[in-house]
Amino acid sequence: MAQLSLLFLVLLASVVTMPLARRIHVPQPVLMTLLGLAMALVPQIPNVRVDPDFILPLVLPPLIFAVARRSSVRYFRANVRPILLLAVALVAVTTTVVAAVFQWRVPGLPLAAAVALGALVSPPDPVAAVAVAGSIGLPRRLVAVLEGEGLFNDVTAIVIYSLAIEAVVSGHFSTADAALRLVLSAVVAVVLGIALGWLNTWLAGRLDDPTQQVALNLLVPFAAYTLAEEAHGSGVLAVVVCALYLADRAADADDVSFRLVGNAFWEIVEILITGVAFGLIGLELSTVLADVRSSWRGMLGDTAWVVAAVVLVRLLWLLPAAWISERLTHGEEDTPISWRETVVLWWSGMRGVATVALALAVPLTVHGGPFPDRSEIVFVAFSVVLFTLLVQGLSLPWLVRLLGLRDHPDVHDEALRVLRWRAAKAGLHRLEELEEERRLPAELVDRLRERQHDRLARLYPERYEEDEAAEAKRRLARWRQAAEVEQEMIAASRREVLTARGEPGSDPGMADRVLRELDLRSARK
Repeated sequence: MAQLSLLFLVLLASVVTMPLARRIHVPQPVLMTLLGLAMALVPQIPNVRVDPDFILPLVLPPLIFAVARRSSVRYFRANVRPILLLAVALVAVTTTVVAAVFQWRVPGLPLAAAVALGALVSPPDPVAAVAVAGSIGLPRRLVAVLEGEGLFNDVTAIVIYSLAIEAVVSGHFSTADAALRLVLSAVVAVVLGIALGWLNTWLAGRLDDPTQQVALNLLVPFAAYTLAEEAHGSGVLAVVVCALYLADRAADADDVSFRLVGNAFWEIVEILITGVAFGLIGLELSTVLADVRSSWRGMLGDTAWVVAAVVLVRLLWLLPAAWISERLTHGEEDTPISWRETVVLWWSGMRGVATVALALAVPLTVHGGPFPDRSEIVFVAFSVVLFTLLVQGLSLPWLVRLLGLRDHPDVHDEALRVLRWRAAKAGLHRLEELEEERRLPAELVDRLRERQHDRLARLYPERYEEDEAAEAKRRLARWRQAAEVEQEMIAASRREVLTARGEPGSDPGMADRVLRELDLRSARK
Protein backbone atom coordinates (compact mmCIF):
# COMPACT_ATOMS: atom_id res chain seq x y z
CA MET A 1 0.00 0.00 0.00
CA ALA A 2 2.90 2.36 0.76
CA GLN A 3 4.33 1.84 -2.73
CA LEU A 4 0.89 2.44 -4.29
CA SER A 5 0.46 5.67 -2.33
CA LEU A 6 3.90 6.77 -3.43
CA LEU A 7 3.00 6.06 -7.07
CA PHE A 8 -0.15 8.16 -6.74
CA LEU A 9 1.87 10.99 -5.19
CA VAL A 10 4.36 10.92 -8.09
CA LEU A 11 1.50 10.88 -10.63
CA LEU A 12 -0.08 13.88 -8.92
CA ALA A 13 3.26 15.68 -8.96
CA SER A 14 3.59 14.94 -12.68
CA VAL A 15 0.46 17.02 -13.32
CA VAL A 16 1.12 19.78 -10.79
CA THR A 17 4.71 20.40 -11.90
CA MET A 18 3.71 21.10 -15.52
CA PRO A 19 2.47 24.68 -14.97
CA LEU A 20 5.09 25.21 -12.25
CA ALA A 21 7.88 24.21 -14.66
CA ARG A 22 6.62 26.70 -17.26
CA ARG A 23 6.36 29.46 -14.67
CA ILE A 24 9.87 29.06 -13.25
CA HIS A 25 11.41 28.13 -16.65
CA VAL A 26 12.73 24.76 -15.52
CA PRO A 27 12.21 21.69 -17.77
CA GLN A 28 9.60 19.38 -16.24
CA PRO A 29 11.79 16.21 -16.31
CA VAL A 30 14.45 18.12 -14.35
CA LEU A 31 11.86 19.37 -11.87
CA MET A 32 10.48 15.84 -11.35
CA THR A 33 14.00 14.50 -10.80
CA LEU A 34 14.61 17.17 -8.15
CA LEU A 35 11.29 16.31 -6.53
CA GLY A 36 12.21 12.62 -6.52
CA LEU A 37 15.54 13.46 -4.89
CA ALA A 38 13.79 15.52 -2.22
CA MET A 39 11.32 12.69 -1.53
CA ALA A 40 14.17 10.18 -1.31
CA LEU A 41 15.68 12.20 1.55
CA VAL A 42 12.48 11.98 3.63
CA PRO A 43 12.86 9.02 6.06
CA GLN A 44 9.10 8.38 6.17
CA ILE A 45 8.93 7.72 2.42
CA PRO A 46 9.71 4.05 1.67
CA ASN A 47 12.59 3.03 -0.56
CA VAL A 48 11.55 2.23 -4.12
CA ARG A 49 12.27 -1.28 -5.33
CA VAL A 50 11.28 -1.68 -8.97
CA ASP A 51 12.11 -4.83 -10.89
CA PRO A 52 14.45 -3.59 -13.66
CA ASP A 53 12.97 -6.17 -16.02
CA PHE A 54 9.75 -4.12 -16.00
CA ILE A 55 11.19 -0.60 -16.33
CA LEU A 56 12.24 -0.72 -19.98
CA PRO A 57 9.20 -2.58 -21.39
CA LEU A 58 6.67 -0.55 -19.37
CA VAL A 59 8.16 2.94 -19.56
CA LEU A 60 10.11 3.22 -22.82
CA PRO A 61 7.50 2.04 -25.41
CA PRO A 62 4.78 4.63 -24.67
CA LEU A 63 7.30 7.45 -24.13
CA ILE A 64 9.16 6.75 -27.37
CA PHE A 65 5.91 6.23 -29.29
CA ALA A 66 4.55 9.56 -28.03
CA VAL A 67 7.70 11.41 -29.14
CA ALA A 68 8.07 9.63 -32.50
CA ARG A 69 4.43 10.07 -33.56
CA ARG A 70 4.91 13.86 -33.53
CA SER A 71 7.60 13.60 -36.18
CA SER A 72 7.79 12.17 -39.71
CA VAL A 73 10.05 10.08 -41.91
CA ARG A 74 10.87 13.20 -43.92
CA TYR A 75 12.30 14.96 -40.89
CA PHE A 76 14.55 12.02 -40.08
CA ARG A 77 15.55 11.58 -43.71
CA ALA A 78 16.51 15.26 -43.95
CA ASN A 79 18.84 14.84 -40.96
CA VAL A 80 19.92 11.23 -41.47
CA ARG A 81 23.69 11.91 -41.51
CA PRO A 82 23.91 13.93 -38.28
CA ILE A 83 21.54 11.47 -36.61
CA LEU A 84 23.66 8.46 -37.59
CA LEU A 85 26.82 10.26 -36.53
CA LEU A 86 25.26 10.82 -33.10
CA ALA A 87 23.01 7.79 -32.59
CA VAL A 88 25.41 5.09 -33.79
CA ALA A 89 28.95 6.34 -34.11
CA LEU A 90 28.97 8.60 -31.03
CA VAL A 91 27.40 5.90 -28.84
CA ALA A 92 30.13 3.45 -29.89
CA VAL A 93 32.90 6.01 -29.32
CA THR A 94 31.50 7.08 -25.93
CA THR A 95 31.20 3.45 -24.86
CA THR A 96 34.82 2.78 -25.83
CA VAL A 97 36.25 5.86 -24.08
CA VAL A 98 34.20 5.39 -20.89
CA ALA A 99 35.15 1.71 -20.74
CA ALA A 100 38.84 2.60 -21.06
CA VAL A 101 38.63 5.33 -18.42
CA PHE A 102 36.70 3.17 -15.95
CA GLN A 103 38.99 0.16 -16.37
CA TRP A 104 41.96 2.47 -15.79
CA ARG A 105 40.36 3.85 -12.63
CA VAL A 106 39.30 0.39 -11.33
CA PRO A 107 42.25 -1.98 -11.85
CA GLY A 108 41.32 -5.61 -12.28
CA LEU A 109 37.84 -4.87 -13.57
CA PRO A 110 36.93 -7.13 -16.54
CA LEU A 111 36.81 -5.25 -19.83
CA ALA A 112 33.26 -6.47 -20.54
CA ALA A 113 31.99 -4.96 -17.26
CA ALA A 114 33.60 -1.62 -18.16
CA VAL A 115 31.99 -1.82 -21.63
CA ALA A 116 28.60 -2.43 -19.98
CA LEU A 117 29.01 0.81 -18.02
CA GLY A 118 30.10 2.66 -21.15
CA ALA A 119 27.06 1.39 -23.08
CA LEU A 120 24.50 2.26 -20.43
CA VAL A 121 25.75 5.85 -19.93
CA SER A 122 26.25 6.58 -23.65
CA PRO A 123 22.67 7.23 -24.93
CA PRO A 124 21.09 10.65 -24.25
CA ASP A 125 17.42 10.46 -23.32
CA PRO A 126 14.95 11.52 -26.08
CA VAL A 127 12.22 12.61 -23.67
CA ALA A 128 14.50 14.80 -21.56
CA ALA A 129 16.19 16.36 -24.57
CA VAL A 130 12.95 17.11 -26.42
CA ALA A 131 11.24 18.41 -23.26
CA VAL A 132 14.11 20.77 -22.56
CA ALA A 133 14.40 21.82 -26.22
CA GLY A 134 10.68 22.48 -26.45
CA SER A 135 10.55 24.51 -23.26
CA ILE A 136 13.33 26.87 -24.37
CA GLY A 137 12.20 27.28 -28.00
CA LEU A 138 15.13 25.76 -29.90
CA PRO A 139 14.97 25.95 -33.73
CA ARG A 140 13.01 23.07 -35.18
CA ARG A 141 16.01 21.57 -37.04
CA LEU A 142 17.92 21.19 -33.76
CA VAL A 143 14.92 19.58 -32.10
CA ALA A 144 14.68 17.16 -35.05
CA VAL A 145 18.32 16.13 -34.62
CA LEU A 146 17.88 15.68 -30.85
CA GLU A 147 14.72 13.64 -31.42
CA GLY A 148 16.42 11.45 -34.00
CA GLU A 149 19.49 10.91 -31.85
CA GLY A 150 17.44 10.14 -28.75
CA LEU A 151 15.09 7.74 -30.52
CA PHE A 152 17.79 5.74 -32.32
CA ASN A 153 20.75 5.76 -29.93
CA ASP A 154 19.10 3.34 -27.50
CA VAL A 155 19.24 0.71 -30.26
CA THR A 156 23.05 0.83 -30.40
CA ALA A 157 23.51 1.18 -26.65
CA ILE A 158 21.20 -1.66 -25.63
CA VAL A 159 22.76 -4.11 -28.11
CA ILE A 160 26.31 -3.31 -26.90
CA TYR A 161 25.14 -3.46 -23.27
CA SER A 162 23.52 -6.89 -23.78
CA LEU A 163 26.65 -8.28 -25.44
CA ALA A 164 28.84 -6.89 -22.66
CA ILE A 165 26.70 -8.49 -19.94
CA GLU A 166 26.79 -11.81 -21.83
CA ALA A 167 30.57 -11.47 -22.10
CA VAL A 168 30.90 -11.04 -18.32
CA VAL A 169 28.85 -14.19 -17.85
CA SER A 170 30.60 -16.25 -20.57
CA GLY A 171 34.03 -14.63 -20.43
CA HIS A 172 34.05 -14.03 -24.21
CA PHE A 173 33.51 -10.81 -26.19
CA SER A 174 33.69 -10.37 -29.97
CA THR A 175 33.51 -7.07 -31.84
CA ALA A 176 32.38 -8.90 -34.98
CA ASP A 177 29.54 -10.53 -33.06
CA ALA A 178 28.50 -7.14 -31.71
CA ALA A 179 28.39 -5.59 -35.20
CA LEU A 180 26.43 -8.54 -36.62
CA ARG A 181 24.00 -8.48 -33.68
CA LEU A 182 23.42 -4.76 -34.20
CA VAL A 183 22.61 -5.20 -37.90
CA LEU A 184 20.31 -8.19 -37.33
CA SER A 185 18.60 -6.43 -34.44
CA ALA A 186 17.89 -3.43 -36.65
CA VAL A 187 16.55 -5.54 -39.55
CA VAL A 188 14.19 -7.51 -37.30
CA ALA A 189 12.97 -4.31 -35.65
CA VAL A 190 12.27 -2.52 -38.95
CA VAL A 191 10.33 -5.49 -40.38
CA LEU A 192 8.25 -5.92 -37.23
CA GLY A 193 7.65 -2.17 -36.86
CA ILE A 194 6.32 -1.84 -40.41
CA ALA A 195 4.23 -5.01 -40.09
CA LEU A 196 2.60 -3.87 -36.86
CA GLY A 197 2.05 -0.39 -38.27
CA TRP A 198 0.25 -1.88 -41.27
CA LEU A 199 -1.78 -4.20 -39.03
CA ASN A 200 -2.78 -1.30 -36.79
CA THR A 201 -3.92 0.72 -39.82
CA TRP A 202 -5.94 -2.24 -41.14
CA LEU A 203 -7.62 -2.95 -37.81
CA ALA A 204 -8.30 0.72 -37.05
CA GLY A 205 -10.11 0.99 -40.39
CA ARG A 206 -12.58 -1.59 -39.14
CA LEU A 207 -13.28 0.18 -35.86
CA ASP A 208 -15.82 2.99 -35.96
CA ASP A 209 -15.37 4.33 -32.43
CA PRO A 210 -12.37 6.67 -32.02
CA THR A 211 -11.89 5.54 -28.41
CA GLN A 212 -11.46 1.95 -29.64
CA GLN A 213 -8.97 3.13 -32.26
CA VAL A 214 -6.95 4.98 -29.62
CA ALA A 215 -7.05 1.94 -27.32
CA LEU A 216 -5.60 -0.10 -30.18
CA ASN A 217 -2.95 2.60 -30.62
CA LEU A 218 -1.96 2.22 -26.97
CA LEU A 219 -1.33 -1.51 -27.36
CA VAL A 220 0.83 -1.16 -30.47
CA PRO A 221 4.05 0.22 -28.87
CA PHE A 222 4.01 -2.49 -26.18
CA ALA A 223 3.39 -5.17 -28.81
CA ALA A 224 6.17 -3.81 -31.04
CA TYR A 225 8.66 -3.68 -28.17
CA THR A 226 7.82 -7.12 -26.76
CA LEU A 227 7.68 -8.97 -30.08
CA ALA A 228 10.93 -7.42 -31.27
CA GLU A 229 12.73 -8.33 -28.05
CA GLU A 230 11.39 -11.90 -28.24
CA ALA A 231 12.67 -12.13 -31.84
CA HIS A 232 16.13 -10.82 -30.71
CA GLY A 233 15.53 -7.48 -32.39
CA SER A 234 15.60 -3.97 -31.02
CA GLY A 235 12.37 -3.21 -29.20
CA VAL A 236 13.11 0.52 -29.18
CA LEU A 237 13.69 0.67 -32.95
CA ALA A 238 10.54 -1.38 -33.60
CA VAL A 239 8.48 1.17 -31.65
CA VAL A 240 10.08 4.09 -33.50
CA VAL A 241 9.52 2.53 -36.93
CA CYS A 242 5.92 1.67 -36.08
CA ALA A 243 5.20 5.19 -34.82
CA LEU A 244 6.74 6.81 -37.90
CA TYR A 245 4.80 4.45 -40.18
CA LEU A 246 1.52 5.42 -38.51
CA ALA A 247 2.41 9.13 -38.47
CA ASP A 248 3.17 9.17 -42.20
CA ARG A 249 0.03 7.20 -43.00
CA ALA A 250 -2.18 9.12 -40.67
CA ALA A 251 -5.50 8.22 -41.47
CA ASP A 252 -8.30 9.83 -43.24
CA ALA A 253 -8.12 13.62 -43.35
CA ASP A 254 -11.78 13.73 -42.31
CA ASP A 255 -11.28 11.53 -39.23
CA VAL A 256 -11.47 14.51 -36.86
CA SER A 257 -12.73 12.57 -33.84
CA PHE A 258 -9.83 10.11 -33.88
CA ARG A 259 -7.26 12.91 -34.02
CA LEU A 260 -8.92 14.90 -31.24
CA VAL A 261 -9.20 11.89 -28.94
CA GLY A 262 -5.79 10.46 -29.89
CA ASN A 263 -3.82 13.66 -29.45
CA ALA A 264 -5.41 14.38 -26.08
CA PHE A 265 -4.84 10.80 -24.93
CA TRP A 266 -1.14 10.68 -25.88
CA GLU A 267 -0.49 14.06 -24.30
CA ILE A 268 -1.90 12.71 -21.03
CA VAL A 269 0.14 9.50 -21.31
CA GLU A 270 3.32 11.45 -21.96
CA ILE A 271 2.76 13.79 -19.01
CA LEU A 272 2.11 10.97 -16.54
CA ILE A 273 4.76 8.49 -17.66
CA THR A 274 7.44 11.16 -18.06
CA GLY A 275 6.71 12.35 -14.53
CA VAL A 276 6.86 8.84 -13.09
CA ALA A 277 10.02 7.95 -15.00
CA PHE A 278 12.03 10.99 -13.92
CA GLY A 279 10.55 10.99 -10.42
CA LEU A 280 11.72 7.40 -10.17
CA ILE A 281 15.27 8.46 -11.05
CA GLY A 282 15.38 10.70 -8.00
CA LEU A 283 13.63 8.20 -5.73
CA GLU A 284 15.97 5.35 -6.70
CA LEU A 285 18.95 7.32 -5.44
CA SER A 286 18.23 6.33 -1.84
CA THR A 287 18.25 2.67 -2.88
CA VAL A 288 21.55 3.10 -4.72
CA LEU A 289 23.13 4.84 -1.72
CA ALA A 290 21.86 2.10 0.57
CA ASP A 291 23.56 -0.49 -1.65
CA VAL A 292 26.95 1.27 -1.67
CA ARG A 293 26.65 2.39 1.98
CA SER A 294 29.58 4.50 3.18
CA SER A 295 31.85 3.50 0.27
CA TRP A 296 30.22 6.09 -2.05
CA ARG A 297 32.75 8.74 -1.01
CA GLY A 298 35.56 6.64 -2.42
CA MET A 299 33.69 6.37 -5.73
CA LEU A 300 33.49 10.11 -6.32
CA GLY A 301 36.87 10.29 -8.05
CA ASP A 302 36.00 7.50 -10.50
CA THR A 303 32.61 9.11 -11.05
CA ALA A 304 34.16 12.49 -11.88
CA TRP A 305 36.40 10.89 -14.51
CA VAL A 306 33.47 9.08 -16.15
CA VAL A 307 31.29 12.22 -16.14
CA ALA A 308 34.14 14.19 -17.71
CA ALA A 309 34.60 11.49 -20.36
CA VAL A 310 30.88 11.42 -21.20
CA VAL A 311 30.65 15.20 -21.53
CA LEU A 312 33.97 15.85 -23.31
CA VAL A 313 33.69 12.98 -25.80
CA ARG A 314 30.38 14.42 -27.02
CA LEU A 315 31.96 17.84 -27.60
CA LEU A 316 35.09 16.47 -29.25
CA TRP A 317 32.94 14.29 -31.50
CA LEU A 318 30.44 16.98 -32.46
CA LEU A 319 33.00 19.54 -33.63
CA PRO A 320 34.41 17.46 -36.52
CA ALA A 321 31.11 15.57 -37.07
CA ALA A 322 29.24 18.79 -37.85
CA TRP A 323 31.96 19.76 -40.34
CA ILE A 324 31.88 16.28 -41.97
CA SER A 325 28.09 16.35 -42.21
CA GLU A 326 28.21 19.75 -43.94
CA ARG A 327 30.85 18.57 -46.42
CA LEU A 328 28.80 15.45 -47.26
CA THR A 329 25.53 17.31 -47.77
CA HIS A 330 27.01 20.39 -49.47
CA GLY A 331 24.56 22.55 -47.52
CA GLU A 332 21.54 20.76 -49.04
CA GLU A 333 20.07 19.68 -45.71
CA ASP A 334 19.14 21.40 -42.49
CA THR A 335 22.22 20.33 -40.57
CA PRO A 336 23.42 22.04 -37.38
CA ILE A 337 26.83 23.29 -38.51
CA SER A 338 27.40 26.61 -36.75
CA TRP A 339 29.53 26.60 -33.64
CA ARG A 340 26.60 27.94 -31.60
CA GLU A 341 24.35 25.07 -32.67
CA THR A 342 27.15 22.59 -32.03
CA VAL A 343 27.60 23.90 -28.47
CA VAL A 344 23.85 23.59 -27.78
CA LEU A 345 23.76 20.03 -29.16
CA TRP A 346 26.74 19.18 -26.98
CA TRP A 347 25.15 20.51 -23.79
CA SER A 348 21.81 18.85 -24.64
CA GLY A 349 23.15 15.33 -24.09
CA MET A 350 21.12 14.51 -20.98
CA ARG A 351 20.85 10.90 -19.81
CA GLY A 352 17.63 9.51 -18.38
CA VAL A 353 15.31 6.53 -18.19
CA ALA A 354 17.24 4.04 -20.36
CA THR A 355 20.47 4.59 -18.42
CA VAL A 356 18.72 4.07 -15.07
CA ALA A 357 16.88 0.96 -16.26
CA LEU A 358 20.02 -0.63 -17.74
CA ALA A 359 22.05 0.17 -14.62
CA LEU A 360 19.47 -1.46 -12.35
CA ALA A 361 19.30 -4.46 -14.72
CA VAL A 362 23.00 -5.32 -14.21
CA PRO A 363 22.95 -8.84 -12.66
CA LEU A 364 23.63 -9.20 -8.96
CA THR A 365 25.71 -12.35 -9.35
CA VAL A 366 27.75 -14.17 -12.00
CA HIS A 367 29.22 -17.66 -11.73
CA GLY A 368 27.91 -17.85 -8.16
CA GLY A 369 29.78 -14.72 -7.08
CA PRO A 370 28.95 -11.01 -7.15
CA PHE A 371 28.96 -9.14 -10.47
CA PRO A 372 32.32 -7.28 -10.70
CA ASP A 373 31.97 -3.86 -9.03
CA ARG A 374 28.20 -3.77 -9.62
CA SER A 375 27.56 -1.23 -6.85
CA GLU A 376 30.11 1.19 -8.27
CA ILE A 377 28.77 0.75 -11.83
CA VAL A 378 25.23 1.59 -10.66
CA PHE A 379 26.45 4.52 -8.54
CA VAL A 380 28.47 5.99 -11.42
CA ALA A 381 25.54 5.54 -13.84
CA PHE A 382 23.16 7.39 -11.51
CA SER A 383 25.75 10.13 -11.01
CA VAL A 384 26.02 10.64 -14.77
CA VAL A 385 22.22 10.87 -15.05
CA LEU A 386 21.95 13.37 -12.20
CA PHE A 387 24.82 15.52 -13.49
CA THR A 388 23.50 15.70 -17.04
CA LEU A 389 19.89 16.25 -15.96
CA LEU A 390 20.47 18.76 -13.19
CA VAL A 391 23.63 20.61 -14.25
CA GLN A 392 23.14 20.55 -18.01
CA GLY A 393 19.34 20.59 -17.92
CA LEU A 394 19.15 23.59 -15.60
CA SER A 395 21.87 25.56 -17.38
CA LEU A 396 20.80 24.80 -20.97
CA PRO A 397 18.13 27.56 -21.12
CA TRP A 398 20.74 30.08 -19.94
CA LEU A 399 23.20 28.82 -22.57
CA VAL A 400 20.62 29.07 -25.36
CA ARG A 401 19.78 32.64 -24.36
CA LEU A 402 23.47 33.51 -24.18
CA LEU A 403 24.09 32.17 -27.69
CA GLY A 404 20.90 33.70 -29.11
CA LEU A 405 19.65 30.45 -30.63
CA ARG A 406 15.99 30.61 -29.68
CA ASP A 407 13.49 30.08 -32.47
CA HIS A 408 12.10 33.55 -33.21
CA PRO A 409 8.35 33.68 -32.48
CA ASP A 410 7.74 35.84 -35.57
CA VAL A 411 9.27 33.17 -37.82
CA HIS A 412 7.08 30.50 -36.26
CA ASP A 413 3.93 32.64 -36.52
CA GLU A 414 4.65 33.50 -40.15
CA ALA A 415 5.12 29.82 -41.08
CA LEU A 416 1.82 29.04 -39.35
CA ARG A 417 0.09 31.83 -41.23
CA VAL A 418 1.43 30.61 -44.57
CA LEU A 419 0.16 27.10 -43.86
CA ARG A 420 -3.28 28.39 -42.91
CA TRP A 421 -3.34 30.54 -46.10
CA ARG A 422 -2.56 27.46 -48.21
CA ALA A 423 -5.34 25.52 -46.48
CA ALA A 424 -7.87 28.32 -47.05
CA LYS A 425 -6.86 28.69 -50.72
CA ALA A 426 -7.28 24.93 -51.20
CA GLY A 427 -10.80 25.19 -49.79
CA LEU A 428 -11.59 28.04 -52.17
CA HIS A 429 -10.27 26.05 -55.12
CA ARG A 430 -12.41 23.08 -54.12
CA LEU A 431 -15.49 25.34 -53.99
CA GLU A 432 -14.85 26.40 -57.59
CA GLU A 433 -14.60 22.73 -58.64
CA LEU A 434 -17.84 21.84 -56.84
CA GLU A 435 -19.60 24.82 -58.41
CA GLU A 436 -18.94 23.36 -61.85
CA GLU A 437 -19.51 19.71 -60.92
CA ARG A 438 -22.76 20.06 -58.99
CA ARG A 439 -24.23 23.28 -60.43
CA LEU A 440 -24.58 24.78 -56.97
CA PRO A 441 -27.01 27.69 -56.41
CA ALA A 442 -25.32 31.04 -56.94
CA GLU A 443 -26.37 32.42 -53.55
CA LEU A 444 -24.85 29.40 -51.77
CA VAL A 445 -21.57 29.74 -53.67
CA ASP A 446 -21.42 33.49 -53.01
CA ARG A 447 -21.99 33.00 -49.30
CA LEU A 448 -19.33 30.29 -49.01
CA ARG A 449 -16.86 32.21 -51.18
CA GLU A 450 -17.32 35.34 -49.06
CA ARG A 451 -16.78 33.31 -45.88
CA GLN A 452 -13.58 31.82 -47.27
CA HIS A 453 -12.33 35.22 -48.39
CA ASP A 454 -12.97 36.43 -44.87
CA ARG A 455 -10.56 33.77 -43.62
CA LEU A 456 -7.95 34.80 -46.19
CA ALA A 457 -8.38 38.45 -45.29
CA ARG A 458 -7.79 37.68 -41.63
CA LEU A 459 -4.51 35.97 -42.52
CA TYR A 460 -3.04 38.37 -45.11
CA PRO A 461 -5.05 41.58 -45.66
CA GLU A 462 -2.02 43.07 -47.42
CA ARG A 463 -2.24 40.53 -50.26
CA TYR A 464 -5.43 42.13 -51.57
CA GLU A 465 -5.63 45.03 -54.01
CA GLU A 466 -6.14 48.49 -52.52
CA ASP A 467 -9.93 48.48 -52.98
CA GLU A 468 -10.19 44.89 -51.88
CA ALA A 469 -7.93 45.58 -48.90
CA ALA A 470 -10.35 48.14 -47.51
CA GLU A 471 -13.20 45.69 -47.97
CA ALA A 472 -11.07 42.94 -46.40
CA LYS A 473 -10.50 45.11 -43.31
CA ARG A 474 -14.24 45.78 -43.05
CA ARG A 475 -14.86 42.04 -43.35
CA LEU A 476 -12.27 41.40 -40.67
CA ALA A 477 -13.96 43.84 -38.29
CA ARG A 478 -17.37 42.29 -38.98
CA TRP A 479 -15.96 38.80 -38.54
CA ARG A 480 -14.41 39.68 -35.17
CA GLN A 481 -17.68 41.12 -33.98
CA ALA A 482 -19.64 38.12 -35.26
CA ALA A 483 -17.11 35.69 -33.74
CA GLU A 484 -17.39 37.40 -30.36
CA VAL A 485 -21.19 37.24 -30.47
CA GLU A 486 -21.13 33.63 -31.63
CA GLN A 487 -18.84 32.65 -28.74
CA GLU A 488 -21.30 34.24 -26.32
CA MET A 489 -24.12 32.26 -27.95
CA ILE A 490 -22.15 28.99 -27.71
CA ALA A 491 -21.30 29.74 -24.05
CA ALA A 492 -25.02 30.20 -23.30
CA SER A 493 -25.73 26.89 -25.07
CA ARG A 494 -23.09 25.15 -22.95
CA ARG A 495 -24.57 26.53 -19.73
CA GLU A 496 -27.99 25.27 -20.74
CA VAL A 497 -26.65 21.80 -21.53
CA LEU A 498 -24.85 21.66 -18.18
CA THR A 499 -28.08 22.66 -16.45
CA ALA A 500 -29.96 19.94 -18.32
CA ARG A 501 -27.28 17.39 -17.40
CA GLY A 502 -28.02 17.89 -13.69
CA GLU A 503 -31.79 17.57 -14.04
CA PRO A 504 -33.57 14.40 -12.82
CA GLY A 505 -33.94 11.80 -15.58
CA SER A 506 -31.36 13.45 -17.83
CA ASP A 507 -28.94 11.23 -19.76
CA PRO A 508 -25.40 12.45 -18.86
CA GLY A 509 -23.86 10.65 -21.84
CA MET A 510 -26.14 12.46 -24.27
CA ALA A 511 -25.45 15.79 -22.57
CA ASP A 512 -21.69 15.18 -22.76
CA ARG A 513 -21.98 14.44 -26.48
CA VAL A 514 -23.80 17.72 -27.16
CA LEU A 515 -21.32 19.55 -24.92
CA ARG A 516 -18.41 18.14 -26.95
CA GLU A 517 -20.05 19.33 -30.17
CA LEU A 518 -20.33 22.82 -28.70
CA ASP A 519 -16.70 22.70 -27.52
CA LEU A 520 -15.59 21.79 -31.03
CA ARG A 521 -17.55 24.72 -32.41
CA SER A 522 -15.76 27.01 -29.95
CA ALA A 523 -12.42 25.58 -30.99
CA ARG A 524 -13.17 26.36 -34.63
CA LYS A 525 -13.54 30.09 -33.94
